[in-house]
Amino acid sequence: MLNQFSRTELLFGKNAMEKLFNSHIAVFGIGGVGSYTVEALVRSGVGAIDIFDDDKVCLTNINRQLFALRNTVGKYKVDVAEERLLDINPNVKIKKHIVFVTKENIDDIDFSNLDYIVDAIDTVTAKISLVEKANEYNIPIISAMGAGNKIEPTKFEVTDIYKTEVCPLAKVMRSELKKRGIKKLKVVYSKETPIKLKETDNLCNENNCICPPDAKRKCSKRRQIPGSNAFVPPVVGLIIAGEVIKDLINISY
Repeated sequence: MLNQFSRTELLFGKNAMEKLFNSHIAVFGIGGVGSYTVEALVRSGVGAIDIFDDDKVCLTNINRQLFALRNTVGKYKVDVAEERLLDINPNVKIKKHIVFVTKENIDDIDFSNLDYIVDAIDTVTAKISLVEKANEYNIPIISAMGAGNKIEPTKFEVTDIYKTEVCPLAKVMRSELKKRGIKKLKVVYSKETPIKLKETDNLCNENNCICPPDAKRKCSKRRQIPGSNAFVPPVVGLIIAGEVIKDLINISY
C-alpha cells in the first residue's frame, strides 16, 4: 500500500524502512545545520528523535534556519520543530529538551537507548563531551564542523576528524580529542578558508539587539557573530542526515 515513505522504500527496501522506524536518534542543536538534519530524518522515516536546543527563534535566524519564520520569532525552536515534524509524520516520537548542553550537565542526559547522535552545536567543550559520551556508550556519532563564514557548499565533505585540514574548529577538535585518546570521529567539514566579514554598522550589541527579550543567550553577549547564508548550513545538515540514514541501514559505497 502506498504511503508517504513509498518513494524512499523503492531505494532502500522494506527491511531498511522498518529499521529506520525503530531507530532512536538524538540531534543536538536545531539551528542552521541541525534543523535540516532533523527534518530530513523525519522525512526518511526515522521513528524516534530527541531534539536539544535552548534557543528561541530570532529574526536573524530566518536567513538560514528551517524552523525560523516571521510567525515563529520568539518561540522556542524545539516547540516550533515539534509542531512541524509531527505535521510531516504524526507517528514520529519527538522528545524535546530545552537545554544548552555543557560538560557540566551532560550527565543528566539519558544516552542509553540511542542508536545515533548528531552533533550540530557550536561550542567546543560541548562537542567534545558529546563525543566522549558516544564513545562511552558505543553510539555512532557524526559532528558538524564550522559552517559559518563560508560560501562554497560544494567544498564540504565527510571524513575522519584526523584527516581534516584548514578548518579552525576541526583543528581544535583534533587536538582535544587526541589528548583524550579518542582515535576517530566522523565529521562534515570544508577546506574553504573562512572569508573575512564585511564591515557593517548593523552589528548586534548592547544597544542594537533584536534577540527575543527573554533569550538566554543573546547574540550581543557572544564574543563573535559569524556570517552565514541560506545555502551552506542546509547542505551540511542534509549531508549529515544522509550519512546517518546510510549508517543505520548499512549502505556503503
